[in-house]
Amino acid sequence: MHGTGNVTVSLRSLLVAALVLLALLVAYLLGGSGGGGTPAQAADGATATPPAERRVLTMTGTGEATAVPDQLSFAVGVNLTRPDLDAALGAANASMARVLDALEDHGVAKADVQTTGLSMSPVYEYHQYSPPTITGYRVSERARVLVEELKEGGAAVSAAVAAGGNDVRVSDIWLLVGDPDAMMDEARDAAVAEATAKATQYAESSGQELGEVMTLREVRAKPLPTAPTAYLHRTNALVGAMDLAKLPVRAGKQETSVTVQIVWSFA
Repeated sequence: MHGTGNVTVSLRSLLVAALVLLALLVAYLLGGSGGGGTPAQAADGATATPPAERRVLTMTGTGEATAVPDQLSFAVGVNLTRPDLDAALGAANASMARVLDALEDHGVAKADVQTTGLSMSPVYEYHQYSPPTITGYRVSERARVLVEELKEGGAAVSAAVAAGGNDVRVSDIWLLVGDPDAMMDEARDAAVAEATAKATQYAESSGQELGEVMTLREVRAKPLPTAPTAYLHRTNALVGAMDLAKLPVRAGKQETSVTVQIVWSFA
């Protein structure tokens, strides 16, 4: 019985040893297939070099466009005083109506006349020892007129003043380009062409070839001028002394510009 007990103990020891060896084998196999510490994986990791940064060329270009103004715009106003408010409003409306009718007779469309203001205020007489008293009311009506043909501008201004009489004031004469969008398109095309020409030259000089455009943005645009080009204050008393229809209007030129920035890749 003693010998039999020794054999049983030896089998148990062998079984434990076999389990330990099996566990070590499994651990070795798992470590070789999943982690980053095996020699095989270290060798493969040598190919994971970050890709080279993509080379690009950035260039700016500025394009300009000019145009001769072909339209005229001016402000016309009626400013008068009457003893009571109703009379002042009625007189102002009647005077402005005569002005608008005269403009329409000279080819100015109703859509080209825009009311820009209406104001009413009392007129006071001040006394040394008593409160001021109201002596009347002042009414002012204002509109902006667009004459689509520059050559008709002087005649339109003259007609407005003649129709309104001494109560009419004309001011803020502007010379305008009828199609400003076309000017901006021309300037943008010129800006892109300039940037492309410079980029092509630099690429060829360095032995490169331009690829596709990656980005294009407009960095600056110069708008057309909107400030009045002349100021005119005229009353009916000057109609006989000055014929605005014969007043020479020198249109000159208006300019605009656009700057763009373009980024190319190399082919």
